[in-house]
Amino acid sequence: MLLLLIGVNSYESAQPPSGTPSLREEASQAGILIGTAVRSDQLSEQAYASTLAREFNMIEAEDAMKWWAVRPARDTFDFGQADRIVDFAQAHGMQVRGHTLVWGRSNPSWVTEYRDPQALHSVLQDHIRKVAGHFRGKVFAWDVVNEAFDEKGRLRSTIWYDQPGIGFAGQSTKYIEQAFGWAHEADPDALLFYNDAEGEGMNAKSDAIYAMVKDFRSRGVPIDGVGLQIHIFDRQPDLAGIEANIARFTSLRVQVHITEMDVALPTNTEGTVSDSKDLEKQAEIYRAVARICVNHPGCTAIQTWGFTDKYSWIRSTTKGAKGVALLFDRDYRPKPAYFGLRSALSEVRGLPRSAAK
Repeated sequence: MLLLLIGVNSYESAQPPSGTPSLREEASQAGILIGTAVRSDQLSEQAYASTLAREFNMIEAEDAMKWWAVRPARDTFDFGQADRIVDFAQAHGMQVRGHTLVWGRSNPSWVTEYRDPQALHSVLQDHIRKVAGHFRGKVFAWDVVNEAFDEKGRLRSTIWYDQPGIGFAGQSTKYIEQAFGWAHEADPDALLFYNDAEGEGMNAKSDAIYAMVKDFRSRGVPIDGVGLQIHIFDRQPDLAGIEANIARFTSLRVQVHITEMDVALPTNTEGTVSDSKDLEKQAEIYRAVARICVNHPGCTAIQTWGFTDKYSWIRSTTKGAKGVALLFDRDYRPKPAYFGLRSALSEVRGLPRSAAK
């Protein structure tokens, strides 16, 4: 296998051999979208932009479509950063995922200061309609609601749940249902996703999400898919659980997108890997998760949360204990993880998705 031939010392000078397919070319042949989250400021960096355009056919804004970025004040919408990402995608034949219309975090202070449930309800409805409406025909899929459940499968106490909803004790998904309805009204052609972390395997959180999606589908609520973030920190993902979970969601006739994948590794004080074998393990994980997705026709996209270790949230989150979680190093050189992911896509090249066993 190619990834096994690229060790820690040699990958640093490796580039995809001239004439070999890129990730997006392999993904196209496999009938799947391959994407990454991006930062608008970095689009002016030549290496960033050229790698992005060459390797991916789908992009998503890390922050540029969140409340604080697009709506700094109630009557002020600023789509500048987000429009730049959309323009880049259109110029390079890429699809755009929207992230996110409703989240309990990253909301501006003018929103969190509301105390009138009815007023907040109106603000949320207005926001969804205007943001989704602005990108109508440009964003093919939205993460409508992000991270609404906790690890025990209960709805989180957030400004959207506590005030527009019916109270924490009621455990009602009404506000989520309303958000999907408003998003559908704003853009009837966009695919609408519920997105969450730590629900990729079989656990209390994914059980709750599954129950909600099943209920929504039975009642005609316009939900089209589930986003599984798949942030891996321990190098021992529950692959069987991920596969079983994807299978049960797709059995509900909704799509599954892997939306924010990264595989963090222990790092030393210089920010490099502590154990050289970890890079090979990382590559195996990327390949295995991608292989699970391509084995299920309903799993239609694989997306990483960034693509270069130069711009990754992992080290700041783990206080430097972990990092190097992505496909390219800080100098945009492909790592074993890149070749591991690409090999999973190339294995099904030219085959019907349902035939990939």
